[in-house]
Amino acid sequence: MEALSSNHLEAEEAESLDRVDLLLPGFQTQLIQQVAAVSKGPVVLVIMSAGGIDISFAKNNPNIKAIVWAGYPGEEGGRAIADVIFGKHNPGGRLPLTWYEADYVNLLPMTSMPLRPVKSLGYPGRTYKFYDGPVVYPFGYGLSYTSFTHTLVSANRSLAVNLDKTIQCRDIAYEDTAFKPDCAAVLVDDLTCSNEFEFEIKVENSGKMDGSQVVIVYSKPPSGISSTHIKQVVGFQRVFVDAGGNESVKFKLNACKSLGLIDFSGYNLLPAGGHTIVVGDGDVSFPVQLSFHGN
Repeated sequence: MEALSSNHLEAEEAESLDRVDLLLPGFQTQLIQQVAAVSKGPVVLVIMSAGGIDISFAKNNPNIKAIVWAGYPGEEGGRAIADVIFGKHNPGGRLPLTWYEADYVNLLPMTSMPLRPVKSLGYPGRTYKFYDGPVVYPFGYGLSYTSFTHTLVSANRSLAVNLDKTIQCRDIAYEDTAFKPDCAAVLVDDLTCSNEFEFEIKVENSGKMDGSQVVIVYSKPPSGISSTHIKQVVGFQRVFVDAGGNESVKFKLNACKSLGLIDFSGYNLLPAGGHTIVVGDGDVSFPVQLSFHGN
């Protein structure tokens, strides 16, 4: 087994220094490719960086059997990396950021601050919440030495929010007004925000090795709302599951915090309609119908 480490990015990324591209610096790409081409055993590539890098060449190289992103580890980093590579420890990490393809930096100037796409200028969105183009690895991606499956055990699929007469309905732009409720949204600041919904997920370890799984929960806004986020993280839990076993994970989410959105004017709104809760990569999803009563 050959273990290659790319760890010379400190000179390329810092609080006072911006990177100029999303590629490995210097001749590291060529070096990795040359070693992988002549190696007589499997190659494991270890990346040490703070940000994402376009390593599509390594991802698509059949001689590179594994890629480990170690960030900037501390003094015990070498031992920890070795424990993962040699199977002593089962990794369960998840990417906290999107790894874009190198061409992404050419699609918009870095001086453009909006997270949302700027359609008039052809700029794509930023972060997993607003960007749906091609990526090297998506936000939340991660592998394990075992396999996990998720099953929905129970869920509240409807939520009624009572409004008093002083609360006004707010308008939201819809791409298709056929989906638009009579009372499209209300201002979160006008609510006590005590409404919650619950659900339970069973996590099963179907492999042969004990391991931990990070259960990430996203919410998607009702269909038809224009210029809003694609999805957003609303909760997560790490659960350790023995090989062949299963564990239950329960979530209780606040409606305002989990189903709200920020409009172009900066208002925090809670929209009515059919929201969607998605667990992980989408192997579990279910609708939550939110309605307003009493206005």
